[in-house]
Amino acid sequence: MFRNSISRYTIVAIGLHWAIAALILFMIWLGWNMEDNETRYQLHKSVGITILILTVARIIWRVMNPPPALPSRMRPLEKRASHFVHIGLYALMVLMPLLGWAIVSTTDFRVPTVLYGTVSWPELPFLSGLRGNKPVHQVLEFLHSKGAWVIIALLVLHVGGALKHEFSPDEGVLKRMFPFFFGKTQPPRQPARGFLVAFGGAALLFAAIAGAPLIGQALSPSPSMRQLPPSNALPAPVTDAPIAANWDVDYARSEIRFSGVHDGKEFSGTFSGWTANVAFYPDNLVDSHVEVTIPTGSGKTGKKLYNDSLRAPEWFDISNYPVATATLSDFAATASGYTATATLQLKKSRAKVPLDFTLVIKDDVATLTGEAVFSRKSLNLGQISDPEASWVSDNVTVTVTGQATRKPVP
Repeated sequence: MFRNSISRYTIVAIGLHWAIAALILFMIWLGWNMEDNETRYQLHKSVGITILILTVARIIWRVMNPPPALPSRMRPLEKRASHFVHIGLYALMVLMPLLGWAIVSTTDFRVPTVLYGTVSWPELPFLSGLRGNKPVHQVLEFLHSKGAWVIIALLVLHVGGALKHEFSPDEGVLKRMFPFFFGKTQPPRQPARGFLVAFGGAALLFAAIAGAPLIGQALSPSPSMRQLPPSNALPAPVTDAPIAANWDVDYARSEIRFSGVHDGKEFSGTFSGWTANVAFYPDNLVDSHVEVTIPTGSGKTGKKLYNDSLRAPEWFDISNYPVATATLSDFAATASGYTATATLQLKKSRAKVPLDFTLVIKDDVATLTGEAVFSRKSLNLGQISDPEASWVSDNVTVTVTGQATRKPVP
């Protein structure tokens, strides 16, 4: 009779307890098995933020719904030990994700965080000045690594204490968090309250952090209005002379696609919103010239992680360089079609490569298919986190397809 008089936790507290416990155990395993595996690395970050947000909800819920009292027959020393273990676990459930977040914010390996492949997660803004600071980064990694062992030790004490009281003459405690399996319990002494406060507050915190970059982008000038870097920071223009275009591009039937290999898997994406001035004369290739303007922020792939990476400073740096330009010149006929020199001006870099293409002109409609291969290194793309092309292939293939209609002769 005495052993059945103990009150259990609320259903919400029980659910949060076991959900966070399972995630922590999974995180410990994941932390030891994610080296050189980007998918697991992203999952590790996703689960860490999940633990942080759930812990916020759990703390609010605990404040509004105090836990049941410990068994009266527990010795004062045991109660103090239980209290300190709980404080340690709660502290580490907050500190460990924050340390991981800080590690990501200070590393040279600039891979964006995309939670579960869906939600972009920003870096800690107050650590932006410490990006690449190795001493700080190493201290954070040390604390994060050793913190995992502290959590393991506290979990052992937590579980060991619960089992000790369950299988001894003392009044058991497992039934408080595992009702119906270790005996009957009484309902919580007070009705549960604060569900909207706890989970609404945690959800608002998550939304505020995840939405902060979007709000910043909305408040910043649009790319068309953004002030470009000083002229001395940019390469000289490829051409000063305006192009007298004699073809109208059908953008609905045209595409600029890029492709490469990441972590052994092929990827591809496209640009949108680009424009082209085309002056092409099959009978006068010397005077032919094409200029293409490409919004760098329009690059899209089938994976959000890649999209976020492309927008970052190490890659397209769309905040400072919203536009890239490509020109085609030095046209010549070949046995299979044509070739031209493609000059791509991106950020402060310029690269020239051959573009081989076929062109079929029927009546006044031209259909083009062409391909060029650029080196990331020559364009200074991803040269901080992956200079040796260990993750992303150095060669990036650009494929151009489309149609254009010849303009009427004035």
